[in-house]
Amino acid sequence: MQTAIITGASGGIGHELLMLFLDSGWRVIAITRNVKELEKIKNEHLVLLKADIINKQDRGRIEKICSTFSDISILINNAGAFLKKDFLQISELELSTIYNVNVFAPFHLMQNLIPIMNKESRAHIVNIGSMGGYQGSVKFSGLTAYSSSKFALAGLTELLAEEFKNENISFNCLAIGAAQTKMLDKAFPGYKAPVSGKEMANFIFNFATQQSKFINGKIIPVSVSTP
Repeated sequence: MQTAIITGASGGIGHELLMLFLDSGWRVIAITRNVKELEKIKNEHLVLLKADIINKQDRGRIEKICSTFSDISILINNAGAFLKKDFLQISELELSTIYNVNVFAPFHLMQNLIPIMNKESRAHIVNIGSMGGYQGSVKFSGLTAYSSSKFALAGLTELLAEEFKNENISFNCLAIGAAQTKMLDKAFPGYKAPVSGKEMANFIFNFATQQSKFINGKIIPVSVSTP
């Protein structure tokens, strides 16, 4: 059996991803601050870790628990924080929160987990980015904190692919466009996306499980429309 780790799996695309992996016979380690909804899932291959990946102690606990599994081949950094606010009004705390969740947490989590991932059949780390953090895409006012953090995550992906190019592990970032999620509702109230959260999750699942041998160090736009 192979194991995948998914952060931010309690709702939206993360939850849909979790179910796709479980339905396909994978073990899933779901890292989330909110386990209430996931506790309703009756599947022996679901490992719930209630943790805040911003917290150093929680990351250490995640590493300790995950190290007991020798077959971890996929990590999907899906957890994300969102802010829509005029640039001049963004507080230091708000900026720190966005970067802590969207950049620093996956940075440190990868530091903890890369050494214990199973690289025999090529491991794959997929960072969930945004078209807002994709070079040359349409940009929107009020999203400076969020979109710039996704630029940072994309750059981190490219750098890790270079640093680990001689090891059997791929790093890619999917710059997701409009999919019908709560985050999209917050960003663009009333907008109807052409893609559902479940459809986007299906794309991410197929990419994560099938493309690690063919694609590495790429920032890939996954977008029908922006937004």
